[in-house]
Amino acid sequence: MFNAIVITKHDEQLTELTSIDKSTLSNGDVTVDVAYSTLNYKDALAICQKPGVVRQWPMIPGIDLAGTVIESSSDRFAAGDKVLLNGYGVGEVHTGGLAQIARVKGEWLVPLPKGISLKQSMAIGTAGYTAMLSVLALEQQGVTPSSGDILVTGAAGGVGSIATSLLSKLGYTVIAVSGRSEQTSYLKTLGASEVLPRSDFESSAKPLAKERFAGVIDVAGSNILANAISQTQYGGVVTACGLAAGMDLPTSVAPFILRGVKLIGIDSVMAPMQDRLAAWDRLTKDLDLSMLDSMTQTIGLNEVQELAPQLLKGQVRGRTVVDVND
Repeated sequence: MFNAIVITKHDEQLTELTSIDKSTLSNGDVTVDVAYSTLNYKDALAICQKPGVVRQWPMIPGIDLAGTVIESSSDRFAAGDKVLLNGYGVGEVHTGGLAQIARVKGEWLVPLPKGISLKQSMAIGTAGYTAMLSVLALEQQGVTPSSGDILVTGAAGGVGSIATSLLSKLGYTVIAVSGRSEQTSYLKTLGASEVLPRSDFESSAKPLAKERFAGVIDVAGSNILANAISQTQYGGVVTACGLAAGMDLPTSVAPFILRGVKLIGIDSVMAPMQDRLAAWDRLTKDLDLSMLDSMTQTIGLNEVQELAPQLLKGQVRGRTVVDVND
């Protein structure tokens, strides 16, 4: 028996911390003794019983996990290997990381990169891996530090915090957007040169506004993304990886056909393994681990349900690691 956060559904969904056995776990060829997981926006949606995330019950949420292989019939991993996992529907259609044991497919696992601990890998987690995929997309489209300012929305959250830190270390000028003015000093510590209020981006967007940004990393969607696109300079690149403000995108074709703006979707869930390995390799080189520690809090499984609604309300800063054995 081991502890896990379990979401069940009868007449309604119920989320509880309980003791279960391996029969609750989904099928897979690798069993992992989980050391750490994370609390992400998607996890909070599932835990707070918001529709659209969990599609099978019972479900253990947790889109991230890191730990040690204890059983394997995969030719990629053996008992004792240190591994991590992000996405692939884990925590949605396949039991996830907010448990002391996980059973997953070996093809989903990434070997723990050299130079980081299991805990640090989860401080990075899906948020940091997504941020790195977004930075790589800007680079691949030719956006350099000399191209101009980079806008990061939702900058005090997990993706935004790590994106701000990464971009700053790489020499970019970062303009952060946040709805929390009290986080201004925090964001400037991460490397933001300027912090703009979210309210500047929440009204209906003009088809074209004054050109301000060479690139954008957006976690919000809706009017915030539309305003960012309208303010992107000629030939600029916008990456979209989230929907914290909504799934809609009320914009026009004007930025694309008159300024040649590129909008690139960032999918962290089903990204090919070569992209994952490239992102994790760059993270070990380009992310300031001391800065990572400063933006990370650690909680136990018994604190997850209390913190999840706070995360959805935008009241949680940076990254949250879950020590599943605490």
